[in-house]
Amino acid sequence: MKNRIFRVTHMAPGESGTITQVDLDEGADVRLGEDGVRRLVELGFIPGEHLRVIRRGFPSGDPIAVRVGNSTFALRRTEASAIKVIRDDA
Repeated sequence: MKNRIFRVTHMAPGESGTITQVDLDEGADVRLGEDGVRRLVELGFIPGEHLRVIRRGFPSGDPIAVRVGNSTFALRRTEASAIKVIRDDA
């Protein structure tokens, strides 16, 4: 079985999954900082929540529009890099 855990920055519009982790590990953009991670958690980006990528900005893919619960957020790639998701369809 192939790895189904992805950062939100590596997901395409229409893909969805369950949040597993929100932190600044080795693959995250450290410019976000601990305050940025705390802000994401306060907004509802917590392990166990379902997330769907709605749209990516053109041409650079930034921002990334995601839906968590009934709320839609526009995340910068810096923010999205701190969120890991188990993809539903992998």
